[in-house]
Amino acid sequence: MGLIVLVFVRPFDLVEELQGIPFLYIFCGLAIFGYVVDLKLRISEWRFAPHLAWTVAFLAWCLLTVFVRVPAELVRSTIALVIVFIVYFLLAHGVRTFKALELVALTIVACSIWVGVVCVHQGLQPLSCVAIGAGDHLSSGGVPDGRQCESLLECYEDSPDPEADYRCEHVGWFGLSSTARGRVRYVGILQDPNEVAMVLSVALPFAFALYQVRRTRKRFWILLVSFLCIGGAVVLSKSRGGQLVFLMVCGVYVVHRFGWRGIVPGALLALPILLLGGRSGSRADSSSLERLECMFEGIEMVKTWPFLGAGYDQFTEHHHLTAHNSYLLAAAELGFIGMFLWSIILYLCFKIGVVAHRTLDHEEARVARIWGLALIASFSGLAIGTFFLSFTYHPILWLYIGFAGAFYAAVKAHQRDWTVRASAWDVVLVGGGDLAIIFAIFVYTRLKLG
Repeated sequence: MGLIVLVFVRPFDLVEELQGIPFLYIFCGLAIFGYVVDLKLRISEWRFAPHLAWTVAFLAWCLLTVFVRVPAELVRSTIALVIVFIVYFLLAHGVRTFKALELVALTIVACSIWVGVVCVHQGLQPLSCVAIGAGDHLSSGGVPDGRQCESLLECYEDSPDPEADYRCEHVGWFGLSSTARGRVRYVGILQDPNEVAMVLSVALPFAFALYQVRRTRKRFWILLVSFLCIGGAVVLSKSRGGQLVFLMVCGVYVVHRFGWRGIVPGALLALPILLLGGRSGSRADSSSLERLECMFEGIEMVKTWPFLGAGYDQFTEHHHLTAHNSYLLAAAELGFIGMFLWSIILYLCFKIGVVAHRTLDHEEARVARIWGLALIASFSGLAIGTFFLSFTYHPILWLYIGFAGAFYAAVKAHQRDWTVRASAWDVVLVGGGDLAIIFAIFVYTRLKLG
């Protein structure tokens, strides 16, 4: 649980006194030690998740591209990918029961509520001047100087540091400030408002599942608070992609409960999110054009290096921004094989939920069906959200992938003959889907940019 809190909450990024202490490495080491002890004591057993082999192949392929393209980066890249693998592996193979799965889900929901509360509080604060240090990007955190403002010009009038650049933003707890004139965000790996909106939205199904498993007053309040905090953060993030993810997650439950006839009333309930959130005007147009240019450059990299790609984590060495599309980022940096390996991992996570929800139809499997639906909703949101974000190697994504493995292990503990595998048809389907995505992006960028 401590590792999940570290990945989500990032206390070492919030408290200055904790910065510099390698908490992530320490907790990864402790978690591995605990897992080995569990194996020795036979508390845990070797039971591999369906996507373990694909995950190992994907990470090995990432390192191969580094070895071929930029061998000087091999050590740094290995460390980064090992951390990602540890987060995935320990969650996917360290949880064996539904009770433990609920504890993991509750931890994720609690972390999401915390991030949501911080973001909502930030968005409700008055605008203040935030000084940006020399050499820092304007989207960096900056240092609030305590002066309130209504416009950016006010920050430059009688400024305490004439050499500094300024932003006029909302400033909340821990000195965290919004970006792009009011878009709330968190810290560390969740500094991007779009990523905050998506990550919080895909945690919401776990709150639904916790309440469905046991309909107590306490769990109802957890669901209500998480829904309000996450919904509020999505609105204040002004993320169009985040809105889509939030609506997709809720839409899965609406359709499951009411069938397709629930689409119309569900759409009416979604109107507040659509009307209050998102952006319009020149800022939104500029962002869309920026994304188009990134996708155009990504397609050029795929055309130049279709097999090995430009190399893991090398997109920004060929363009000043990242791809803003996880599927394209995988193809551009890792080639088509790398894109396929990443895609089939996500596909298997979704398939685990679908197979569980459809095939475990006896009364004793009610809890498994509930969590299967939560997986379907969460990975439906991730499938959409990652299309608009560079999330391919993000630790939180791999945490969710690990959760799918943990759910699989919990089901196997009760029904040992139950299994989920990637069939030949699945391989063809995922490979064809990847080709279709690349072709669609190619056509779209050429039509828009020429």
